[in-house]
Amino acid sequence: MTTDAAQWYGCPVCRELTYGKRFERLLRVCPGCGTHTRLTARQRIAQLLDEGSAAFLEDVAVTEDPLGFVDSRPYPERVADARRITGEREAVTCVTGTVHGHPVVAAVMDFRFMGGSLGVGVGERLARAARVSLRTRAPFLLVTASGGARMQEGAFSLMQMVKTSQALAELDEAGVLTVSVITDPTYGGVAASFATLPDVILAEPGARIGFAGPRVIRQTIRQELPDGFQTAEFMLERGFVDAVVPRAALRPTLACLLNTRLGARPAASPPARRNAPRLVRDPAELPVRDPWEVVELARHQRRPTTLDYIRHFVDDFQELRGDRVSGDCRAIVGGVGRLDGRPVMIVGHQKGRDTAERIAHDFGMGSPAGYRKAGRLMRLAAKLGLPIVTLVDTPGAHPGIEAEERGQAWAIAENIRLMSGLPVPIVSVILGEGGSGGALALAVADRVLAFAGAVYSVISPEGCAAILWNDREQAPRAAAALRMDARDLLRQGIVDAIVPEPDGGAHEDPVTAGELLRDALAATLTELVGTAPEDLVRRRRARFAAYGVEERGADE
Repeated sequence: MTTDAAQWYGCPVCRELTYGKRFERLLRVCPGCGTHTRLTARQRIAQLLDEGSAAFLEDVAVTEDPLGFVDSRPYPERVADARRITGEREAVTCVTGTVHGHPVVAAVMDFRFMGGSLGVGVGERLARAARVSLRTRAPFLLVTASGGARMQEGAFSLMQMVKTSQALAELDEAGVLTVSVITDPTYGGVAASFATLPDVILAEPGARIGFAGPRVIRQTIRQELPDGFQTAEFMLERGFVDAVVPRAALRPTLACLLNTRLGARPAASPPARRNAPRLVRDPAELPVRDPWEVVELARHQRRPTTLDYIRHFVDDFQELRGDRVSGDCRAIVGGVGRLDGRPVMIVGHQKGRDTAERIAHDFGMGSPAGYRKAGRLMRLAAKLGLPIVTLVDTPGAHPGIEAEERGQAWAIAENIRLMSGLPVPIVSVILGEGGSGGALALAVADRVLAFAGAVYSVISPEGCAAILWNDREQAPRAAAALRMDARDLLRQGIVDAIVPEPDGGAHEDPVTAGELLRDALAATLTELVGTAPEDLVRRRRARFAAYGVEERGADE
């Protein structure tokens, strides 16, 4: 509410009074409790798009009262009132414009217009805006605020869920980036169609998201709902949202996403390199080392992690979270960014540096949700034509009851099949531990590199010793027998090249280790980018099909 001729704003949640002009500078977010008040479509457009860049799309003619609906008043009267109160023709306003100079097509909903309900007018406007995005290949931005489908239009409103979902599908097929910003509230038919289908889903803090509203759920199941139920934060932890972004950070976050040029395929010409990569391709150039010492080096708690390397050399990184099915596994992280100017999708295991971090990230042991998240991000990379970099560092996939209940084997198998056929370049690097199928699920690549202090094997030395010798103390013996260090991996052809490490290991000089990895990745991607997709897939499949097969005659 406002007081004294709109000079002050009183927050309905925490009751704090804020001077009106300050409240506007804060983008209508309460400084006391952080409540994000609802915005009109015009306010939202002004906040997100570059000043003066918005051009409103032509209005569309639709059947405005398909049922002749009357409750206490005729439906056309309700629509007329909504138009008079809001100054808008419909519950969504569609524009073209730019965000930090990057072109977008935006469809922005206004909850004031009949609760942002989805009717024929909204569906047709959205579909036409999507066609503009399809024609121009400008990313499609959706800002949602809705109570659901419009009852007064009956089944016609229901059909708009299909119309808008089909429009998003066409953008998927064409490789055009789609992003949604979910604001409070987003429910019903809007949530169950175009709001939750985009490639990247951002949400404002506290935004309520769901199909059925909490009152309906309580009345139906007669149970109390958990704290924070259906909020953006609740959905983030359950894998349905990529990020919860405060309003002040929305525009920079969108610019960061667009700055990776996700809306267009990256150019084949490589960026200028500063340094030639230092890669070892001859096993004889690597020293013979005690196998168990190498295992201990690969597991060193201070070795740089995936996120350490990303922070060091990936610009404009935007983490993307969630598998869109069941959760967000923190043992596997990923997102988009620029590596030496080249847009990439980067995915990797994250162990953490100290005990608290390692527990939070489950020691880098991916769950089914983690592998499904990785698969989702890699499919997005394929859609947008982005090269993929995977950083592997795991003792293995998470072993546990919940992981098995949620289909650990299925999730790993699906990633292996997926990576075998992706039509974009893939480079994998074994950073430290490469443990079994949990590592392989991120390592089916065109080029596989490994740090000099890394190991990669079908099983841990301890596991091998326990099975074959019934004695885990035989782990050093197993490590030698498994031939899992960098020198043996290179000799076997399991990896293509070795990235040298600073003296004593990557943990002794993380900055230098990061520079070595950056140079290796940049050079390797340059070798691959520009290769025809069918050749990438054919060669990748041939690579893995050849392991363990003796040379055959030309007629075989």
